[in-house]
Amino acid sequence: MTTSTTMAAASPPGFREALAFEWTKFTGLRSTLWIPAATALMTVIGAVFVGATGSLQPDDTVLGGSLPLSVVALMTAGVVGALSVCGEYSSGTIATTLTAVPRRGRVLAAKAALVSVTLYAVGLASCTAAYLLGDAVIDGSHPQGDPLPARFGIAAVFALVGALGLAIGTFVRHRAGAVTTVIAVLLLPSLFGPLFGDLQRWIAGATPTAAPEKLTQTSDAAPDTVGSLGAWPSLALVAAHTVLALTGAVVVLRRRDA
Repeated sequence: MTTSTTMAAASPPGFREALAFEWTKFTGLRSTLWIPAATALMTVIGAVFVGATGSLQPDDTVLGGSLPLSVVALMTAGVVGALSVCGEYSSGTIATTLTAVPRRGRVLAAKAALVSVTLYAVGLASCTAAYLLGDAVIDGSHPQGDPLPARFGIAAVFALVGALGLAIGTFVRHRAGAVTTVIAVLLLPSLFGPLFGDLQRWIAGATPTAAPEKLTQTSDAAPDTVGSLGAWPSLALVAAHTVLALTGAVVVLRRRDA
């Protein structure tokens, strides 16, 4: 009986306990609370801006016009993921975390689950609010688009990019460097894609920002700029990139922070 009790006490915390640890740390930092709030606010502000200025293109949908800042909001979602781990490296608490939960994969899985679920909820709520607001203020001559499945897909992109930011933060460890890398990964392919001529659609189309552009059915998501891959396959591509990045982050965490 004593041996069994000792072994049970010495066993590492399970995923539920690791997730509880991460929740305590996540809610205890102001930066990880106000950035998701800023992400939601930014998404809604975009709908107000388009409605107030009437800047919607003739061939745009109400859904696309309601979410013009979704790509910008996506960057802040990636920053949330990066800061959720970089903050521990900068404060030195990562050592405490890895001591409390020795299994590195479990630590990263708990962080990824928390960041992804939080950002999915933020993305779904803010995109729904932005669409409803855009539907009220945007000229009714534009087609509605297909908002119901698209909003769930856009929320999934928020969750995936947050997990991708977590992986980048694990690789880089430094806040400024991780934030810069997240923004570069999301923004630079679209900015420099036109310099590569016919390859632009392959370069820009493979980035996480292509998926929300296609899901929102915006006129900017033309095949010659973001590729001809459909919206949902683009989302699957983002998921594949994220899984690969997280797998690499687990390997790095085990080798470097063992």
